[in-house]
Amino acid sequence: MTTRDDTERTSAWKSPRVRWLVFILGGFLVLGAAWGVYWDRDLRYSVYTDDAYVSGNVVQITPQISGTVVAIGADNTQFVKAGQPLVRLDPADAQVALQESQAQLARTVRQVRNLFSTSSALQANVQVRRTDLAKAQSDYARRARLERSGAISEEELQHAADAAKAAQAGLAAAQQQLAANRAWVDGTTLQSNPAVRDAAAAVHAAYLNYVRTVLPAPVSGFVARRDVQLGERVSTGTPLMAVVPLNEVWVDANFKESQLGTMRAGQPVTLISDLYGSGVVFHGRVIGFGAGTGSAFSLLPAQNATGNWIKIVQRVPVRVALDPRELAQHPLQIGLSMKAYVNVRDDGGQRLPEVATNEADYSTDVFQSVTAQADAMVRQIIAANAPSAVRASASRRLASRLGAGAQILAAPFPVPSASPVALND
Repeated sequence: MTTRDDTERTSAWKSPRVRWLVFILGGFLVLGAAWGVYWDRDLRYSVYTDDAYVSGNVVQITPQISGTVVAIGADNTQFVKAGQPLVRLDPADAQVALQESQAQLARTVRQVRNLFSTSSALQANVQVRRTDLAKAQSDYARRARLERSGAISEEELQHAADAAKAAQAGLAAAQQQLAANRAWVDGTTLQSNPAVRDAAAAVHAAYLNYVRTVLPAPVSGFVARRDVQLGERVSTGTPLMAVVPLNEVWVDANFKESQLGTMRAGQPVTLISDLYGSGVVFHGRVIGFGAGTGSAFSLLPAQNATGNWIKIVQRVPVRVALDPRELAQHPLQIGLSMKAYVNVRDDGGQRLPEVATNEADYSTDVFQSVTAQADAMVRQIIAANAPSAVRASASRRLASRLGAGAQILAAPFPVPSASPVALND
């Protein structure tokens, strides 16, 4: 038998208002459960910060010698390739110094050749003196036998003795001259003689100064912060411009110290830039942590030991490497803001691993040919001033080593040729 209360409760459940409240409450429960599952499986392993910015290498272009700027090969916003000339200094003084050093090397080579030839002449002179001494001693011995028989006078015997002593002194002097000359050449060749090597080093130094009148781009990238002007007198180390390789940028994300407990190197990172918005997602990975907080390395670090301080949550820079393919499709510039989400699910391993990697091994090869060209120039000068046989063989070796690509400086900044000096025989 249905009571009145049961009838009222049944009618209340059939009310649209009650049904809507039940549906809404059920929807909230379902959403809450879904959120709990999402948080448990993914969200609690995600660490977020919007204090992240794009960083990169800013390669400074600075002269290694002093000079006057006569040409500028690139301007701000322009892209340059590695080895492309950026600034040229007046090469007149450096060219004169190079020619002087070349002439000095040529003179030194011929002087050393003369020392070798003099050694041969002095050796022959020693042999002559030794023969003279033997003759004088033989004459003295014969006269000594004749003097005992009374065939010659005592005065003639004395003259023979004096001649033998003079011949012996002449031999000693010739031997000393030979030893003094050999001190300059013994144990050396024309190329390894200290005087030649000293003059060759001067050619090296002058050639380096000559080549350094042209400043090439060490890396490929975009020119920024050009401060140099035509006609400006610049000194060694003056910043002229910078080259930024935007294909090698990374992200420095500054996380709170409370977020670093489960963060490890190698964890995946999802990044969104303010430039492209949420429609473009970058993927990277954590490659390292800063050795200290940002405030610890600031220009004026906090003095917390004074007692008058305010506790502030510190932030530590975390370096994030970007995917080169994504970076090529959507280029980034230094200083752009980023949002970083680090997946800390895999928190195994050391928090600060002491592992040396080669990812930060930056190098350039645009200066490697300078030494080889200087060596080739020195060999060419020595060969041009060596004896004919040595000159021919050295020229063949030089041609095989140099090939067709050995030039002092390359266009587009033409520099007058500093040809080796050869003195006429």
